[in-house]
Amino acid sequence: MPYYSSRRSSRGYDRWPAYVPVAARRAKADKEVAKLAKKGQAVSPVKIVGTKIATTFWGKAWCDNLEGYGDFENRLPRGRTYVRNGSVVDLQIAPLEIKAMVSGSEIYRVAVSITALPTTKWKSICRDCAGGIDSLVELLQGRFSKGVMERICRQDQGLFPKPSEIRFSCSCPDYASMCKHVAAVLYGVGARLDHQPELLFQLRAVDQNDLIAHVDTALPLSKIGPDAGKVLVDDDMAALFGLDMAADEAPVVMAPKAKAKAKKAVKTVAPPAKAKVKAKTKAPAKKKLPPWPIADAED
Repeated sequence: MPYYSSRRSSRGYDRWPAYVPVAARRAKADKEVAKLAKKGQAVSPVKIVGTKIATTFWGKAWCDNLEGYGDFENRLPRGRTYVRNGSVVDLQIAPLEIKAMVSGSEIYRVAVSITALPTTKWKSICRDCAGGIDSLVELLQGRFSKGVMERICRQDQGLFPKPSEIRFSCSCPDYASMCKHVAAVLYGVGARLDHQPELLFQLRAVDQNDLIAHVDTALPLSKIGPDAGKVLVDDDMAALFGLDMAADEAPVVMAPKAKAKAKKAVKTVAPPAKAKVKAKTKAPAKKKLPPWPIADAED
């Protein structure tokens, strides 16, 4: 049972949980995570490395948009402290809803619901960004033109929800419109988008592939053939090199300059001189003379 302190307000004295040091909150968070893991429940705590909550395009864009709404500015600073201290024990993002657990004086449960992005607005975003995003990888890595970036992140008219589209609740005793635990969860979403930017489209219940639908009409590089002027047909090859081309051989691709050089080389190189072949004349066959007559013994 947590300790409570009193604070005077317009309604009289309210009971508030006593301050819990950061180390104690971290220990409580770790204990809760271990307890849930033992029960077989998958948990996904938000872990911040360094002082920056978000470092990539989508994470920073989410946090910047959050801080751009005056409705939230009073509670956001405490939320930043909580998320940096590792107080967001679990954060689950699903279509149109966020569920989380935050460690404070106790483990508090936070629920955030997001209104679906109107179809007309989503079509308008896709239409305005057409041609500015070349691939899904480029989209998720935030590598696109400044105009596309401005259109997607445009306040009230972009992809991020505005205050009127967000509803939240927390099990803590703070009755403010947004408590520090909810603020910590919303910042935790920005940290999560650093590593899983596709969750933003899932949260808004839209398909990120709609933004790159125009890429499907492009001809893949492997299917693009050479220009007609750069292809030598069989007859050209036979005339150029004096070769007999088989009927089923594929044409050889040569650049125009290479083709010109090859033809020039054929013209300038003289054909080899024919070797003079001396006709071999056969020597007349020697006539065989009859053997000399042998003299008689009497002579």
